[in-house]
Amino acid sequence: MLIVENLGKRFPLNGRPHWLYRGLSFTVAPGERIGLIGRNGQGKSTLIKLVGGVLAPSEGQVRWTNGMTCSWPLGFGGGVGGFMTGIDNIRLISRLYDKPFKGLVDRVDEFAELGEALREPIKFYSSGMRARLAFGVSIALDFDCYLIDEVIAVGDASFTKRCQEELFDRRGHKAFIIASHSLDILEQQCDRALIIDNGRAKMFDDVAMAVEVYTALWEEHHNLDALRI
Repeated sequence: MLIVENLGKRFPLNGRPHWLYRGLSFTVAPGERIGLIGRNGQGKSTLIKLVGGVLAPSEGQVRWTNGMTCSWPLGFGGGVGGFMTGIDNIRLISRLYDKPFKGLVDRVDEFAELGEALREPIKFYSSGMRARLAFGVSIALDFDCYLIDEVIAVGDASFTKRCQEELFDRRGHKAFIIASHSLDILEQQCDRALIIDNGRAKMFDDVAMAVEVYTALWEEHHNLDALRI
C-alpha cells in the first residue's frame, strides 16, 4: 500500500518559508480511491507530485510497500522530453519499463489520437496534447495506483468520456488518488476524500460529508473575498 507519514511541504514566500501543509498522514490500500478537494493554490497538485516522486517532501516520507506501483501524475507533462518526438518519448519509456516498443506505441496511438503529431517534437504540442500523450502512455502501461490531476478534463467531450471509461470502468480494481474540481465525479468514484485548506488537511471516510464541508468552506472564503473588494 501507499503510506504517507507526517508529510510536509514548504515553499519560500516573500522571503519566508510558507507551509502548504504539515503532519499529513494517510494510507491508500490496493483498489482504494482517494479524492483530493481544495481551492486553487492549496496544494492538491503538489501532493500528487510528492506522492509520485516528482517533488521531494520538506519533511516526512512517502512509502510504497510490497511492490505496489504508481503512475506518474496524469495531467503532468514535466517528464516528457520537449526536444524529442512523441515516438521518441514512447521508445524511451518502453526501455525504462522493459515493454515492447511496437505494442506500446500502437496502444498509445490508438488511445491518444495524436496521429502524425507523434512524429513531431513535444515542444510544439499544446498542453492538452502533452497531457493526452502522458495519459495514453500511462494507460498503455499497467500500474497498481493511478495519480490523476484533472486529466479527465483534457480534450473534447468524446476524449473525456474515454478517459473516464478507461480509469473508472476498465480499471475499477486499481487504486487512485484524484485531484479534481468536479465534486460530482469525486462523490461517484471515490471511497474517501482529503480536504486541503489553508495549510490544514483532513481525511473524510464519507465523501458526501467532505463535499458538504468543502462547500461551506468555499462559501466562507468567497464571502470574505467579496468583503475585501
